[in-house]
Amino acid sequence: MKAMLLRVGIDKSSDGVLSPIFHDGTFEYIPLSEKDEDSNEIRTYHDIIGHKGKPLSTYLPTGVANRKVHFDPEFTTFTYGDAGRKANYLMKLNPGDLLVFYAGLTPYKDAKYPEALYIIGYFTVKKIWGKIHDQGGTVPIRIIRREYPNNSHPKRVDIRGMVLVVGDPGKSKLLEKGILISQKKINKISRRYHAVSPEIEELLGIKGSIQRSIPPRFIEENHNIGNLKKLLGLTIDLRD
Repeated sequence: MKAMLLRVGIDKSSDGVLSPIFHDGTFEYIPLSEKDEDSNEIRTYHDIIGHKGKPLSTYLPTGVANRKVHFDPEFTTFTYGDAGRKANYLMKLNPGDLLVFYAGLTPYKDAKYPEALYIIGYFTVKKIWGKIHDQGGTVPIRIIRREYPNNSHPKRVDIRGMVLVVGDPGKSKLLEKGILISQKKINKISRRYHAVSPEIEELLGIKGSIQRSIPPRFIEENHNIGNLKKLLGLTIDLRD
């Protein structure tokens, strides 16, 4: 088996803000806003209630809170979809692999956690719908939209080329507490960026910048997969 690490969630480059992490290490996962004007998504951040029982709009400035949400990944039916370059990477996954999501989190009020990148959840891959098209594709769009109404990506009018990953509900999870995986470094032009922390580099065998989601990082060595499973609180079984 292998694992793929992928950055998701609202971020400063897209919406100017990050999801909050609280004093006890819990967090709210806030998805990106919907950038596709033709999307049939109608939900805004006011409509989605977070773990703390409050609308996600509570943690956002008004200009962002009123935007439509691009709820992807979603952790109700455990789906994640994308097209383009990212879809090509998703097609490298197989059933039983881990798709691990990380996001930028920032301290809420008096929280003592650093603004950084944290693992927030994972899917154990159950199924991959590949390269979806209206006609001649692997699966008709209408089936995807009917079976997975919680995910915003299939609600876009044009989803040709989309790959949809479906997680095993019994082996996929939005974590309760974030797992810190980054530390800030300074590049050659004196700009700060998020890089893999030394601890995570040793545990997972990845290094360098993880500021962006492309290219995603793959973990394939058994001992690194074992360490990842320990971090996620999973029972270790490398026979998969």
